[in-house]
Amino acid sequence: MKVYSCSEARRKFAAILDTAQKEGVIITRRDGRRYKIVPLNTPEEGKSSLRIKHLRTNITTEEILSVIREGRG
Repeated sequence: MKVYSCSEARRKFAAILDTAQKEGVIITRRDGRRYKIVPLNTPEEGKSSLRIKHLRTNITTEEILSVIREGRG
């Protein structure tokens, strides 16, 4: 996690948000107070963990269902 001073964060705010999206950022003030910036949402949020790219095959739906039934029996 990268650490920036408050004045540096003010100058580079957009770049710091980009960094925070990847690894989180800490901003410190002169008086010692520290603030952590982390993303509230990520590009992967909201997507199903079962979502996969499709494969092109010559297998029919009936053949797939047959294999599933066989595995269950």
